[in-house]
Amino acid sequence: MGKGFYISKPLGIVLFGLGAGAVLTIFALSVVYAQEKWKNEVNAIDGTRMVTTAAPHRTSAPSNEPWDKYRLPDALLPEYYNVTLWPRLVLDERGMYIFTGKSGVAFTCMKETNLILIHSNELNFTLTSEMHHAKLTGLGGTSAPAILKTWFQTQTQFMVIQLKGKLQVGKSYWLYTEFHGELSDDLGGFYRSEYTENGVKKVVATTQMQPTAARNAFPCFDEPSMKAIFHLTLLHPRGTVALSNGTESITIDNQEVLQTRFEPTQKMSTYLLAFVVSEFTNIRSPPEANILIRIWGRREAIETGQGDYALNVTFPILKYFENYYNTTYPLSKSDQIALPDFAAGAMENWGLVTYRELSLFYDPNVSSNEDKEWVVTVITHELAHMWFGNLVTMRWWNDLWLNEGFANYVSYLGADYAEPTWNIKDLMVLQQVQRAFEVDALVSSHPLSSQEDEVITPDQIDQLFDTITYSKGAAILRMLSEFLTESIFANGLHNYLHEYAYNNTVYTDLWKKLQEVNADSSIQLPASINEIMNRWILQMGFPVVTIDTRTGSITQQHFLIHPEAVVDKPSDYNYEWFVPITWMKSGSNMGQHWLLTKTASYEPMKTDTDWLLANLNVTGYYRVNYDPQNWERLLIQLNSDHKVGVSLSLKQFKTLSIKIINITLALRTTKYLYKEKEYIPWESAIRNLQYFFLMFDRTEVYGPLQTYLRGEVQPLFDHFKVITSNWTQKPPRYMDQYNQINAISMACKTGVKGCSELTRMWYRQWMKNPDTSPIPSNLKVTVYCNAIAAGGVEEWDFGWQMFKNSTIAAEAEKLLYGLSCTKEPWLLNRYLEYSIDPNLIRKQDITYAIVYIADNVIGQPLVWDFFRANWEYITKNFEDGPFFFGGLIKGITKKFSTEFELQQLQRFQEDFAASNFSFGMQAIEQAIEQTKANIKWISENKAQVMNWLIEQSD
Repeated sequence: MGKGFYISKPLGIVLFGLGAGAVLTIFALSVVYAQEKWKNEVNAIDGTRMVTTAAPHRTSAPSNEPWDKYRLPDALLPEYYNVTLWPRLVLDERGMYIFTGKSGVAFTCMKETNLILIHSNELNFTLTSEMHHAKLTGLGGTSAPAILKTWFQTQTQFMVIQLKGKLQVGKSYWLYTEFHGELSDDLGGFYRSEYTENGVKKVVATTQMQPTAARNAFPCFDEPSMKAIFHLTLLHPRGTVALSNGTESITIDNQEVLQTRFEPTQKMSTYLLAFVVSEFTNIRSPPEANILIRIWGRREAIETGQGDYALNVTFPILKYFENYYNTTYPLSKSDQIALPDFAAGAMENWGLVTYRELSLFYDPNVSSNEDKEWVVTVITHELAHMWFGNLVTMRWWNDLWLNEGFANYVSYLGADYAEPTWNIKDLMVLQQVQRAFEVDALVSSHPLSSQEDEVITPDQIDQLFDTITYSKGAAILRMLSEFLTESIFANGLHNYLHEYAYNNTVYTDLWKKLQEVNADSSIQLPASINEIMNRWILQMGFPVVTIDTRTGSITQQHFLIHPEAVVDKPSDYNYEWFVPITWMKSGSNMGQHWLLTKTASYEPMKTDTDWLLANLNVTGYYRVNYDPQNWERLLIQLNSDHKVGVSLSLKQFKTLSIKIINITLALRTTKYLYKEKEYIPWESAIRNLQYFFLMFDRTEVYGPLQTYLRGEVQPLFDHFKVITSNWTQKPPRYMDQYNQINAISMACKTGVKGCSELTRMWYRQWMKNPDTSPIPSNLKVTVYCNAIAAGGVEEWDFGWQMFKNSTIAAEAEKLLYGLSCTKEPWLLNRYLEYSIDPNLIRKQDITYAIVYIADNVIGQPLVWDFFRANWEYITKNFEDGPFFFGGLIKGITKKFSTEFELQQLQRFQEDFAASNFSFGMQAIEQAIEQTKANIKWISENKAQVMNWLIEQSD
């Protein structure tokens, strides 16, 4: 999972928009604004921090010496490690938290060499003998050459050991080191997390190794293909428990500390190693279960039942994947642990999965439906990795998309199995496919897979944990599964896992296994799977397929937010795809066709009277456009029988360029909403309407827009008022519980009478009795935001106090967002200052707090000034640079739509280019590209939108 998947619900709303609506999306991609529902980026699902969508670039080494290159040479291969670590959970005499360690690694010489390169970063080494930092001995009677000298290459993060003689091919050696490091709070490597229990500060020592931070904990060959077995021992204080990937073998009390030794791990990559020392407690599966499952966390959280839901769904999910992969779970236990401080959403460490508390804990008395859905989806994503990613691992990070895209895709299958009444699979288009479309329409997008030598440095690796990797990867694999059928796809996965277990692969190995299974089936493909899929993963972007129902002609074109934009990234396939087209005519006649060239014709596509709908359920990763007559027939169908229209997946009338579809056609598709009561179409509409709010909330268009949408949402608001008996009951249907959120949120946003009063009433009741909240769990985000926006300092201060007092992560997250909604500039400025004080807001949440404020029309200019004044301090002191910086740039600049703002952004780009930071330029370039798109879109559409809205009020 790693760093790419976590997105909080409010942040999803802020960054990617709210809900949905049939054809509105026809224009939204022209602005390419990532609009994602709460908690669906990641990642984490692998965890998602906000990340910049970045194309990896080649970095030349400063010299041709092996220690100046970022990749390990292939001369040595690790076999196993013996690692002993002792984290100190109290401050030392210098006021620091530290850990000490001893590590040995056995390795085999594959090519003759007099050089040992092993990764090491931010570690201080004890001189072991003869003034060297390491000791080398031979194994099995082999003599080891003496060490000539050792030094550290900081840029490439290597300990370099030069030998007086050469290592012998086929012989094994033992390299021993002693070291110490800081147990810092930077959320990476071996770090500390803190929390307060009964007024006492508690310290947790924990890890996040992905992608290149195992080297921060002990010297290691820190690349995915360098798999080995790990023997780990942890020293830890009495009263604490130690956990790792393997089962605890024995714990010894040596009077000073406890010593816990673990069973050897399976052969695995360094980035999957994990260990935790804490005072946490757990709940576990019953003894009769054949897999030991434990949910770990803070004592208060576990004892109040917040881990119960995770425990209840973990075993069924593991069994589902055993059946899906037709492969037994590879381990004897599954520990899952919730950490107070964790940058990603979760991390798939083999046998010890680490989570944000929000991603593992669920409290039925406080948490919402979305919180519960997030928990089951993240758990499913992480457990999917136990096979795909952990048992079989990518050879290098350029194939990260296969790991994360796959886990993202099957997380919906596993979650649907765990909660079959929720219809979670129906949300994948909204949460993953559309999200990928919006980023992949930028000229600054990048292919899913690249050459290994284009992803070299840690920064370049970090940048791959992005929307393309997670969401486009999931969308592409979903499309492959659809045209192969799920059974062929699953059988191919089984063969792949069976052949490559405990080894490393490249993506073509999977295509090979799928091809072998398909060869024995009746599925006829127009080319090999390798030929079909290479066009989708080796070139960026996606096509818009245009169908002319008058002639039957079908064409494809690379879709960009600027149709005239120049793509400077060459493609071996000339931005042409093999496109699987599914289609339906007037609700009955259905078919499938492969578009293999830029232009083709297909007789069944011709029609003069029937409407035709293509890309059913948006199973293909492409957009569809039609001739004007077919658009009109579809609109008539939508407005005359909207329920049939919805069942026909009219949500796929999505985001085509304004150069292709007129904006008024998109707006016309919203006119039926006043009679719509279902969640998917409303969610779809609101997602795309959000772009209107972003672009027009500072212009004269905003008033007419509010007036028009108020009329559309009023019936929905009234509907829920009735079926909930004046807001006193929960809607009985699961999807209605989601849509009630849309009804109240949109009603308050557009000024529906009674909405603001309703949210303020609930909030004021809570202020009178803080121990008992009358606010329905599903509605808390909306109520907090609107009540604080309508109130003043009293409401804000109460919300802040409740945020500080909250011991439930989901509740804290909602308040973090709600506090950003105030209309008082001085409160927003104070909140900004709070956001960079780690004593007030955890480092893991700084991005979200700042971006939430930036979504506020009043807060956005305040944030932009604050960020420009503080970006160097913020970036140096909080989280990992590329993730943190990219998320901030994207969130802060999403409203930019004037020439003045563009000039400010370009000046900031110049200042940033003059700095010493090696990341972030891609995020700024994307923001500039998006700002230009916003300016162009407003210039071409503002007058049309204004005139259309005025016409609706006549």
